Amino acid sequence: QVQLVESGGGLVQAGGSLRLSCAASGRTFSRYAMGWFRQAPGKEREFVACISWSGGPTYYADSVKGRFAISRDNAKNTVYLQMNSLKPEDTAVYYCAADGAPVRIATTAGAIPYWGKGTLVTVSS
Repeated sequence: QVQLVESGGGLVQAGGSLRLSCAASGRTFSRYAMGWFRQAPGKEREFVACISWSGGPTYYADSVKGRFAISRDNAKNTVYLQMNSLKPEDTAVYYCAADGAPVRIATTAGAIPYWGKGTLVTVSS
């Protein structure tokens, strides 16, 4: 069982940066790939990024590639999402996610069993 708690959301102007954090509980955190999804108002939850258990391979949605960076610190049971060059269309609730896989998580929300409660990111134009 994995419990996930996000933090770091807020209001930022377009072009600005934010760093989200996800603190995980459970001894098996370091064995799992971890990821981020987001859900904008009126839209479905979509995959953003994920990172393997070792911090090696990372994967990104095309919409954030080159602007966002995912990382993790297994000693702190924490995964991060550094978001740069933010755009108004990045406005969403951002969710930390895991599904027990070691290298990459599923990219469809329906396949994810472990979720945090989310943190709101608002990007003003």
